[in-house]
Amino acid sequence: MERNAFSPNMELSHVCDQMWKADSNRLVPEVDYAIDPQGKTRFHSRSDQASDPLFTWVNPEALRKPTYDAFVKLLDNYASETGKPEVVNQEEINENRVFIDRIYDTGPMEIAHKFLAGKGLVPSDRPGFKKKLYQMWFELYQRTRGCRVKDSSGFEHVFVGETRGKEEVIGFHNWIQFYLQEKAGVVDYKGFFPNRNKRMSTDAMKECQLVTIQFSWKSGVKPIGSSFIGTSPEFEMALYTVCFLAGGGHDVHLDMEDYDVIIKIHTFHGGKYIGSCYPQAV
Repeated sequence: MERNAFSPNMELSHVCDQMWKADSNRLVPEVDYAIDPQGKTRFHSRSDQASDPLFTWVNPEALRKPTYDAFVKLLDNYASETGKPEVVNQEEINENRVFIDRIYDTGPMEIAHKFLAGKGLVPSDRPGFKKKLYQMWFELYQRTRGCRVKDSSGFEHVFVGETRGKEEVIGFHNWIQFYLQEKAGVVDYKGFFPNRNKRMSTDAMKECQLVTIQFSWKSGVKPIGSSFIGTSPEFEMALYTVCFLAGGGHDVHLDMEDYDVIIKIHTFHGGKYIGSCYPQAV
């Protein structure tokens, strides 16, 4: 039994619920965007249960918000293939820093910093905390076993997505990246997995901001992947940062007001780096 897998961590639930409520840049379903869930799928199924894209539309003004705009600029900074070295130039370093600057001045990240600093898990000063965020999310590390090159980072895996070989998609847990890649014609949505407890209908799925889906990207398949929809980049960064640092490198069960969710966490290199973070509906 994994720690926190079945009983909620009430302290982290409270602080993450605060961050959820402070996410003023979160988009509203059916107002700022709309999705078309279409058919239900299963893990081993490779039949396409969705002939149309997942996203019907997204308000373009939403992606022009400062934190969204800075986030989108980061998405083309990576080569998806694992095992190949990532090369980061000065322009990309500057883009990473601008993104951290912008998310720092938001409600969710302010709550995250105060909580983590109070636990002694991050520096209490602004420069020290931003340096910690950069190390956690943007420092490159070796993901591929037996490979000596630095081919991955926490940000790339969680928010951008990676490919392993020609048939496997790993990571890729962000709705903005999904929407943009779908719009570019390189993501093919295959269907959704219903919530077992609530037996979620297609109509209810349109309002839900936590989804589990199947899709293909480039030449690979993600047989099952979950992510929030409509949440801001700053909320997701704050949420995963808190759960990674305060959760001791283990999965964290959050019982928030709107969602009962497990944040799945994988660490790399002795717990120094985020291997993966993503939400899973309970």
